[in-house]
Amino acid sequence: MNDTPKTTLPISGVVITLDEADNIEGCLTSLSQVCSELIVVDSGSSDDTCERARAMGARVIHQPYLGDGLQKNVGPRHAAHRWVLSLDADERLTEQAVSVIRALVLAEDGPDGYALRRRNFIGSRWVRACGWYPDYCIRLFDRDRTAFSETRQHASVQAGQAVHLDADLEHYSFANLGELFTKASGRFSNRAAKIMYLKGKKVNACSPWLHGSNAFVRKYLFQRGFTAGVDGLSVALSAALNAYLKYAKLLEFQRDAKVRDAEDFDRIW
Repeated sequence: MNDTPKTTLPISGVVITLDEADNIEGCLTSLSQVCSELIVVDSGSSDDTCERARAMGARVIHQPYLGDGLQKNVGPRHAAHRWVLSLDADERLTEQAVSVIRALVLAEDGPDGYALRRRNFIGSRWVRACGWYPDYCIRLFDRDRTAFSETRQHASVQAGQAVHLDADLEHYSFANLGELFTKASGRFSNRAAKIMYLKGKKVNACSPWLHGSNAFVRKYLFQRGFTAGVDGLSVALSAALNAYLKYAKLLEFQRDAKVRDAEDFDRIW
């Protein structure tokens, strides 16, 4: 019988930032409860994000933004430890997550990733419907065996043996309902439309309506947004607005040379 006590490997905490002065201290405080190293990959903040990160003991790496997955893979390559816990600046570990992660025995021959449930918030309100929960995300992973997909938006860790943990992290996605709609109608839909145009995707006059209505029905009915009151309805409407506008903007790029020529397709990120 082997009575050798189990040991676990150390963890490096990694965050990507751009003008996250209001969030970075809370995020790093959360990570420091389970990580022995903190790394911030900053893409050109004009506020004091970097100074605050350094004051928290983090090492700051300056890297112009490459897109979501590519940027999130920069920090792990510079990490001292092979196990990495990657959070966005507006995310926090719950006390439950801290306890569960501390209890893990991280090894080189076990699972290559661990997923946490994510609580998505509008303001201080946790929205459980609309597909916003449990929203499992792999955030703790062995960087020697896996990494984020090298996609420029909505990247995820490509772990082959991921384990779902019975623990949550909190994601303060939107400060208020206004931000929910302005992000959907602004940079989210602009970015998606540009990406689709550069990929050569073709749409017609029915596409904005079809995709917008489909997004609303999926969020409000199939993902039970109607059970979350005004917040559920708002999430469904913002999803519909985002879907409608990204296809409407793509159609505009296809049809209107003046609009297309005025757009800088080299600046998506």
